[in-house]
Amino acid sequence: MRRKTICFFNSYKKWGGGEKWNYDMATRLAGKGYAVLVVTNHKSELHHRLGGSGVKRMQVGISNFSPINPAKVFQIYRLLHRERIETIILNLSTDVKVAGIAARLAGLKKILYARGIAKPIKNTMANRFLFQRILTGVIANSEETKRAILRNNANLIDPGRVHVIYNGIDMARYRIRVRQSGHLRKGSEIILGTAGRLETVKNQQFLIQAARSLKDRGVAFTLLIAGEGRLRDELQALAAALDVSEQVRFLGFVRDMPKFMADIDLFVLSSHYEGFGYVLVEAMAAERPVITFDDSSGPEIVENQKTGILVPRNDLDEFVRQVEHIAANRDLIAGYGLAGKQRVEANFTIQKTLENLEKVI
Repeated sequence: MRRKTICFFNSYKKWGGGEKWNYDMATRLAGKGYAVLVVTNHKSELHHRLGGSGVKRMQVGISNFSPINPAKVFQIYRLLHRERIETIILNLSTDVKVAGIAARLAGLKKILYARGIAKPIKNTMANRFLFQRILTGVIANSEETKRAILRNNANLIDPGRVHVIYNGIDMARYRIRVRQSGHLRKGSEIILGTAGRLETVKNQQFLIQAARSLKDRGVAFTLLIAGEGRLRDELQALAAALDVSEQVRFLGFVRDMPKFMADIDLFVLSSHYEGFGYVLVEAMAAERPVITFDDSSGPEIVENQKTGILVPRNDLDEFVRQVEHIAANRDLIAGYGLAGKQRVEANFTIQKTLENLEKVI
């Protein structure tokens, strides 16, 4: 019997959560005997990282003008037809507009859009056409993302064709490690950590303001900020203006997240929204308690007062109060951490993600 042929189509050039998901799912499906093809843009980080994985990969130039270029659609149509693709999983809205239409013309059985951000979709004629006539289904990374997809138009797509598949963690990478950066700790301070792009949506300004409040309350702490982005200079200037530069450290891009999580006591996240708070799951997998907002996808991941703390959005006083509470009651770290690991093992493993994806494809 011929193997099922799956194509992951991702034109994003940089590396992010969607690209990690594509990498994990493509390599694991290939390991289970599927015929997998990953199509990326030129100068793609995903393409680079797939080198040596054994997964077949191709590159197609995609730009903002590709949706209005019939030749580009025809190029992808020929590629899909030649490779005998049966199922395609699209990553960006641009991919839907180009490769999605090409897939429909090629007669693919399943045309799926993996949606990873909890932002509403505009109720336009073009989007209604794409979701109702082109896509056979959508993969949402949380219930919050599913709600966002349907928020502006409950009839945009049949809700039964929106499949919620949580991102998964490879638990083998997140066994508790011996702290490797003990020099970071000064006396009895608590080490806080956060990770994410230094962009407006991640709202690191809130955490720097929280640092000022913690300092005013006499809490001994260090806040480690992992990530790069356009706001680095602005955030560093804010830390200096609030006189917390000594307490707030910018680490830049951190590749080894298990080590980062092992080096902190408490993970904090203040994003305006998260389609799926993958870093929250990473922290919980490493047995680190988390504090985040009680909205977006946070409540789907964090069990309040069990694996961490949920606070009202942008409630600085309550956020700081909860950090101070954990700093003063260190026994909570181990209790929350163990419960968090158990929750990840039950709900957010990469094996479970793969099983759920196989059911859809």
